[in-house]
Amino acid sequence: MTLSIETPAVLVDLDVARRNVLAFQAYADRHGIRVRPHIKTHKLPQMAELQLDAGAVGITCQKVSEAEAMVEGSARIRDVLITYNILGEEKLTRLERLNTRVTLSVVADNRTVVEGLSAHFARTEKTLTVLVECNTGADRCGVATPAEAARLARLIADAPGLRFGGLMTYPPVGAAAQLESFMREAKRLIEADGLEVPSITSGGTPSMMQAAEAPIATEYRPGTYVYNDRSLVVRGVATWEDCALTVLATVVSVPAENRAIIDAGSKVLTSDLLGLTGYGHVLGRDDIRIDQLSEEHGRLVSDGPIGLAVGEQVRIVPNHACVVTNMFDAVHIFEGGVPKEKWVVVARGRVL
Repeated sequence: MTLSIETPAVLVDLDVARRNVLAFQAYADRHGIRVRPHIKTHKLPQMAELQLDAGAVGITCQKVSEAEAMVEGSARIRDVLITYNILGEEKLTRLERLNTRVTLSVVADNRTVVEGLSAHFARTEKTLTVLVECNTGADRCGVATPAEAARLARLIADAPGLRFGGLMTYPPVGAAAQLESFMREAKRLIEADGLEVPSITSGGTPSMMQAAEAPIATEYRPGTYVYNDRSLVVRGVATWEDCALTVLATVVSVPAENRAIIDAGSKVLTSDLLGLTGYGHVLGRDDIRIDQLSEEHGRLVSDGPIGLAVGEQVRIVPNHACVVTNMFDAVHIFEGGVPKEKWVVVARGRVL
């Protein structure tokens, strides 16, 4: 079926997205886990409201500007966690304004960040809640040991203008035992120092259905689960039917029997491979590989005749849905199999 939508375009099946959200919320409810979805995947206030309707306690953002856009876009978003070290007076001033509007928490994994937050928020009327980010194996940000977590927790608790809010981590896939061990020891040390640990928050879509295997965590922050993508299908944690986001592209050239060119290149599908071969999956055509991207061209190849004509449309599940979202000003919302409306991606490009 050819859609009368200018391409390249992002299509979102709202029925599939809602089903994905409800499935994890039901799992979390059964196990007594709070859900705080990461909105980096969709960057849409309307989708965040759908997640709140399902039972989410709030949202997760990565940057101050992203949180600003989401709060501005919905009167219902009133509880926000920003999971990123925040530095710089301009960001802190904006963070202060945000802190007066919502229940806000941030993270820190070092003294410099804590001291910067304290120097600013000591001058404000409302304290800022800060969680300690912990490295439970992903080797990105985070303190390296439970003892370091306890020391930083004490620093936060003693810092003017700040309140210690708990522990945060983004663990590697399948690391429930490692997470449990680290967080249990960190919690013991912090409580032995006379502090409470109000929240222990973890995340990651690939392991979300094993979240209960680390019962020390009280909260979970899935992101990609709302849409899913090719990387998650290949991991075996989703099917093509669970992929709510697809890219609609048009064939603009068929220069050889086994090769076609579409109007979606790296500025649409992204160059993220995530350990995969190729740049997306063409729905209904397992024989086709997207083997090459330039900025505005995507190359489709097949071992036999490709069977595509100029002007024909294809739908592609991208390797990484989150990055695709940030490429577009708006997405086309489908419900009941038909296009309903366009939603502006209000947090697009909000990286400050």
